Amino acid sequence: MTATPQVPQPPHARKVPVERSHHGDVFVDEYEWLRDKESPEVVQHLEAENAYQEAVTADQEPLREAIFQEIKGRTLETDLSVPGRKDGWWYFTRTAEGKDYPVFCRVAAADSGDPLADWTPPVVEADVVLEGEQILLDGNAEAEGQPFFSMGGTAVTRDGHLYAYAVDNAGDERFTVRIKDLRTGELLPDMIEGAFYGLAFSPDGSRLFYTVVDETWRPHQVRVHVLGTPVEQDELLYQEDDAGMWLGFDLSAERTHLVVASSCSEYSEVRLLDFSDPGAGLRTVIPRDARILYEAEPFELDGVDGVLLTHDRDAVNSMVSFAAWDQLPRPLEEQEWVTLVPHSDKVRVNGTAILKDFIVLSVRQDTLERVQFLPREGLGTAQQAEPVEPGFEDDLFTAYLSGADYAAPMVRLGYTSFFTPTRVYDFVLPTVDAPAGELLLRREQPVLGGYDRGDYVATREWAEASDGALIPLSVLRHRSVQADGTAPGLVYGYGSYEASMDPSFGVARLSLLDRGVVFVIAHIRGGGELGRRWYEQGKKLAKKNTFTDFIAATDHLVSAGWMDPRRIAALGGSAGGLLMGAVANLAPEKYAAIVAQVPFVDALTTILDPELPLSALEWEEWGNPITDPDVYAYMKSYTPYENVRETAYPKIAAVTSFNDTRVLYVEPAKWVQVLREKSTGSEPVVLKIEMEGGHGGASGRYVQWRERAWDYAFIADAVGARDLLPGAGLR
Repeated sequence: MTATPQVPQPPHARKVPVERSHHGDVFVDEYEWLRDKESPEVVQHLEAENAYQEAVTADQEPLREAIFQEIKGRTLETDLSVPGRKDGWWYFTRTAEGKDYPVFCRVAAADSGDPLADWTPPVVEADVVLEGEQILLDGNAEAEGQPFFSMGGTAVTRDGHLYAYAVDNAGDERFTVRIKDLRTGELLPDMIEGAFYGLAFSPDGSRLFYTVVDETWRPHQVRVHVLGTPVEQDELLYQEDDAGMWLGFDLSAERTHLVVASSCSEYSEVRLLDFSDPGAGLRTVIPRDARILYEAEPFELDGVDGVLLTHDRDAVNSMVSFAAWDQLPRPLEEQEWVTLVPHSDKVRVNGTAILKDFIVLSVRQDTLERVQFLPREGLGTAQQAEPVEPGFEDDLFTAYLSGADYAAPMVRLGYTSFFTPTRVYDFVLPTVDAPAGELLLRREQPVLGGYDRGDYVATREWAEASDGALIPLSVLRHRSVQADGTAPGLVYGYGSYEASMDPSFGVARLSLLDRGVVFVIAHIRGGGELGRRWYEQGKKLAKKNTFTDFIAATDHLVSAGWMDPRRIAALGGSAGGLLMGAVANLAPEKYAAIVAQVPFVDALTTILDPELPLSALEWEEWGNPITDPDVYAYMKSYTPYENVRETAYPKIAAVTSFNDTRVLYVEPAKWVQVLREKSTGSEPVVLKIEMEGGHGGASGRYVQWRERAWDYAFIADAVGARDLLPGAGLR
């Protein structure tokens, strides 16, 4: 007699009722005790969750391994980057087969007097060491014996002698900064603990600027370390006390100033430190009371010193202006700014970079990120020229500035599309003899395994929302898949913080397409694909548009014949994980499976507690439920954890990390408990938790490939797409 195999049983967390009371409303949370990550009982429970998901998904292991091998088989494991020049050196990275992390290298640059030749990068080959090549840092050596490894920034002094770098070995995005003397290879005794992203040296290399976070993981201080002095004596350059503002810094284009910016999603305040007169302190450009969202850095126009402003003053999609220094002390309404790039309802200005002869514009038009070059000659006059935009062959693409030196004759551009592997271009700046400039392809990311972009198709479709808004969709498929209503599908979405899900190449995605899955990115409201208004229509008291747009996109894909309604999965992470939770509550019957990565599913609890990481910063995105009863009621009506209901939920996988500082593990840990309690169906709900990773999961590239393989195997299994299409896969 054959024994009946035991069905895995999920772990049940004990219930400890905790009341949360706001605006006359009481919510009883029975699983808030899971927040205590120091509790052995909590750790034991999370380990039990992992054991349960491993048992439930054990039959997917062969599929996971197959997808992992496909990712690995398409990736050139021993690889390198195109060198980028900074001052007198070319900097680049090498990766080696079997190694998780890059090796950071450099080689001396030439100054022959021929600018184009001097800015043409050297050819680097795998396993061939260049003459004079130096290793700055070996990520694999740094990671040895550590549970996690991530870099949080680097900086090199202008003379090339000192190299500062920040390392995280826990996944909590708090970094230790060390400084290496590249002439000797020795580490200086200076060591800064608990720093945040971003490092910069002063022009003379004697001081290092860095940021520090507060107890809520909000960057709130810019500090200055004088090399050779105790860290305890570091100067506090600026402290941001507004809990709703994020603090950061950068160097100006000519590296004459430190640009310190406090900002939220709706307004900002920029201060400048002049390195030629540091004793004068920080100079405020436009005070935050003006409620203008802007970026600023020093700029000269027709011999007049001032600042270049990218701003939203009377310009919802932002514009570019020049303000002379003598204008800024005046009341805002009396200031006279020179318009350089006027506002457009069709073009979103995302940022600028200043070069000696050009302003580089990062703009979004027709949903796509583009780069334009505006000549400085005649700027702000009737003789101002039209910007020059490099042309590319794809219909759906992303072009972006990836490196620029103020006086160089060319800039570095990145380019990608859904089926064009990432390309590195140098764009030779326009001249009188070559007014269109020249694109020089330096490298295209190699894709192995017989990859042929002609095997795949990417198209743009538009779904109609319930209020008539048209939602752009990026529909990706294997060319053999037709719109006959039989294909499995995956709908991906994010829809928050004005973040755009731009076209980009993904090796792992090919494994789903090769199994006949139609992969669709829904560019829903709350994102930035159609400009600032698109974002504003999906935030605060309009947030539900994000969720209903995603469902409308799913319905469109079914009615258009792209997906079998019984074989659709949904995927989203972080704020996109909140989207997944909301969609699961609103329309569980439309999905065979939902994968929520590091999901923000208990958003109301988090935002109601300003002591929790980043909570106060979220008020400009979702509203402040502490002070506003309407915001509280609105959020409570959609927050996933509080709106789980008695219905048949599909297969759900919540994927998280124990050390995540952005979306705490406790949110999905609580959510899965309630889902299991209330679901009237039989599909499993699993929690997969990486016990040593951060918001992005584990750190090594091979582990990250396995994590992606886990997600995609869960999806492919749920939608009946385990097998490759005829002729598809590695070749």
